[in-house]
Amino acid sequence: MTNERVRPGQYPRQSAALASETSTVSVARRIVRDACAEWGMDQDAAEIGALLISEIVTNAVRHGHSRSVRVIAERPHPDRLRVAVVDKSRRMPELRIVGPDVTGGRGLLLVDALSDRWGTDLLPYGKRVWAEIAIKGDGPRPAGT
Repeated sequence: MTNERVRPGQYPRQSAALASETSTVSVARRIVRDACAEWGMDQDAAEIGALLISEIVTNAVRHGHSRSVRVIAERPHPDRLRVAVVDKSRRMPELRIVGPDVTGGRGLLLVDALSDRWGTDLLPYGKRVWAEIAIKGDGPRPAGT
């Protein structure tokens, strides 16, 4: 795993290349939780981020046809958490509405419901699927502070 310290004015990022297998989902959740703890984010942000990365990694493992995936947790802005997964497939994820008797296919519905925004970036060698959430600040500050 890399813990990237960037230039002043930029925000931290952690990433890891992991095997594209089912066990990677729990490792990805731990990466997001650890990053959130290191960055002083609240427990709600960490748990939502962990759930988002779980769904995105699961899709990448099932449909990405890669030997490995890159899991990313970053703060593109002081009040945002972004989680992402890069795989080598250029096949775009599809948000589907499934019936009540179907046992799978709801991952992107959860991502859509829990994130403030999400998307896919096509890359020369595959794609990056990401989701962002707003993180709570310290609350209102008294006047004069």
